[in-house]
Amino acid sequence: MKRIAIVEDETIIRENYKELLENHGYHIQDFANRASAMQAFEIRLPDLAIIDIGLEDELDGGFMLCQSLRAMSPTLPIIFLTARDSDFDVVSGLRLGADDYLSKNTSFPHLMARIAALFRRSDLTSQTKHEIIEVNHLQLDLDKMTVQWQGQTLELTVTEFWMLHALVKRPGHVRSRNDLMSDAKIYVDDSTITSHIKRIRKKFITVDADFDHISTVYGMGYRWNQ
Repeated sequence: MKRIAIVEDETIIRENYKELLENHGYHIQDFANRASAMQAFEIRLPDLAIIDIGLEDELDGGFMLCQSLRAMSPTLPIIFLTARDSDFDVVSGLRLGADDYLSKNTSFPHLMARIAALFRRSDLTSQTKHEIIEVNHLQLDLDKMTVQWQGQTLELTVTEFWMLHALVKRPGHVRSRNDLMSDAKIYVDDSTITSHIKRIRKKFITVDADFDHISTVYGMGYRWNQ
């Protein structure tokens, strides 16, 4: 049974989600604040985490929790479920490593579809045959889900990993935003894809200031340049 952690400080909302998800066959751990969640996560990580941003007296407690979780596991699926839906908050959440960002106005069937998509991707990852893609100075290990550029390891999220895979498996070909969403098994708007690409570029530039192998093809998508 898949284990989902819900970190939400509003009791009624937390219990509603818990009951609904349990009715769909998931094992749910629920936490009202960052401290209690971290205490449990340090013992055992869930299979997926759903996090609100404001947690009791911590205005950005969810952001801090996401950052800690991503440091503990680069592959753990993380969803922000929050009433804060400004572009600034969405971009901040994705930059911290969340795989998805949803408003609390999102319907329950929609949330279930997002959760199922993330679990399908995780299952696919665990079933992937050992394959290594090498192009330019990049090495992509599909079994270990690791990325190295010029021999240095890059810490990419699951979403970023599969987007990069979509680009480098056909170097020189333009991949549309829909292609990237399909390969990464996410369903988001164009601006979110743009945010993911910016974060991927930034991580390469962190280890190589001259990195310029991902180009934007305006009106079409993105391309990995040989």
